[in-house]
Amino acid sequence: MVISISKAEYLGEYKIKFSFSDNTEKTIDFKNFLMNAKNPMTKKYQDKELFQQFSIKYGDIQWNDFEMCFPIWDLYQGVV
Repeated sequence: MVISISKAEYLGEYKIKFSFSDNTEKTIDFKNFLMNAKNPMTKKYQDKELFQQFSIKYGDIQWNDFEMCFPIWDLYQGVV
């Protein structure tokens, strides 16, 4: 079975609730990842307004045309 993200809901701070194609749901807090980022392209998403500007494209979450994205399986496992 191929897993994809069917819905992503911003919950506040750096948390996003994901719904996957198999009806699994995970809430992931991206704060530690973002606060420890070294790459300037990633660090800019510490700005909560920018962080909220994600979209679901081809069953995957992405920011600014895949400037920042994560493997679906990692998100499914609740890991960033």
